[in-house]
Amino acid sequence: MRALLATSIGVTCATALTLPLAAPASAAPAQAPVAQAPVAAPVEPAGSTQSLPLRPLTDAAPRATGEPTGPMNPETARGLLRRDSHRFSLVGVVWDDADAELHGTVQVRTRATGTTTWSGWQSLETHNADHAADSGSPERESGTVRGSTAPLWVGDSDGVEVRVRSENAGPRSGSAGTAPLPAGLQVELVDPGDDPEQPRAEGTPAPGTPSAVTAVTPSAGTATPVTAAQPGALPETAGLTMAAAESSAVNADLAPLGASEITALSKAESEEQAVVGAGAKPFIGPRPGIVTRKGWGADESLRERDFAYTSTVKAAFVHHSATGNNYTCAQAPSVLRSIYRYHVKSSGWRDFGYNFAVDKCGKIYEGRAGGVSKAVLGAHTLGFNTNSMGIAVLGTYSSKNPPAAAVTAVAKLTAWKLGLFGRNPKGKITLVSGGSGKYKKGAKATLHVISGHRDGFATECPGIRLYKKLGTARTSSAKLQGR
Repeated sequence: MRALLATSIGVTCATALTLPLAAPASAAPAQAPVAQAPVAAPVEPAGSTQSLPLRPLTDAAPRATGEPTGPMNPETARGLLRRDSHRFSLVGVVWDDADAELHGTVQVRTRATGTTTWSGWQSLETHNADHAADSGSPERESGTVRGSTAPLWVGDSDGVEVRVRSENAGPRSGSAGTAPLPAGLQVELVDPGDDPEQPRAEGTPAPGTPSAVTAVTPSAGTATPVTAAQPGALPETAGLTMAAAESSAVNADLAPLGASEITALSKAESEEQAVVGAGAKPFIGPRPGIVTRKGWGADESLRERDFAYTSTVKAAFVHHSATGNNYTCAQAPSVLRSIYRYHVKSSGWRDFGYNFAVDKCGKIYEGRAGGVSKAVLGAHTLGFNTNSMGIAVLGTYSSKNPPAAAVTAVAKLTAWKLGLFGRNPKGKITLVSGGSGKYKKGAKATLHVISGHRDGFATECPGIRLYKKLGTARTSSAKLQGR
């Protein structure tokens, strides 16, 4: 039986007051309070994370493909010998100092659950700073953030082995230029839990207990709570935890409270419903269907309860998740739940890092909570999280072409979302850097309205194969807007 987390809070929630689709570009979107009343906690899927410390490797340990021969230096070679574990589907490596970079290689191999079959060695992307909240932000300075590799989706597994080698790692005597490994290295094994439509295993406890609700007045441009003003003031909606009700309520003008999907609209319907930023021309693409956080099974008890916003959305940064391509489209919700748990529980972020995700079949998913039509502050592009949004295409596209359906989905999503804020997908925009590996803090960067992650940071993301498709996405997005 999978290990389960049981920390959600059970309540009912009333229908939310009407919320605007988008605020004027000069101000952050205002949020309406939601009324809730405590009830018995519903049964929801949950997941778990196993954290295992990495130890110095011995000379007797088997080598991964490509590892140097000769005696191992315990200061530059750490890992975990082949061992059993509780079930998991995603793996990553983290370390103590969020500012430290892992200069070297990280490789893992895993065993499929219930078998004796081990995979070959697979490499994890060792990037750290390029995906993160901006320096000086409350999220980045929370004290919980750790350094981390990209996570890797490995499928249902119950065994693991790990190798971490510093670049230029020499023999025990050391060598010039050897980069020390970061302190506190440990491997994170993430179980995404069951899909929302699947029943919980017999005997699994329901998460959480009821809790009171507090009234908070939102303020523009800050981490903005959406909580209840007067519990019971509006008709109750059963079956949602308090946090899930809050997450759903910020989309209440787009879909019913507790909906698993925001349905698609035509271009005419989208333009009629939208509130366009002041002075913006009404070039808005048709709203695509979007799977909500409830639809992919987000455990809302994991994230920070407040929502954080910026003033507008000037640009979209496209990423690849670097989690590999060995997932089916039916598994995409599990991949999302795993990344979400890795971002929050392992890396110490406040929520899922990206604003949206797209799977290989072109399905679009709500990412960070706060409302899909609003200017939600993410943690996707270091230095340029303010006034932008991040879209992660699930997979790794350094040597593999992204599916046409995924590129089309990026075009559809940007045509609608950028249109709400008056942006031309084929245009350029100037953003002020918050500090990154490519632009110093305060520098002005002129970027495409639809940019790749590498445009704002010195990184391979979103993979050269996906990056080369962004021109197609820009053209298609503009056409959908009627430009």
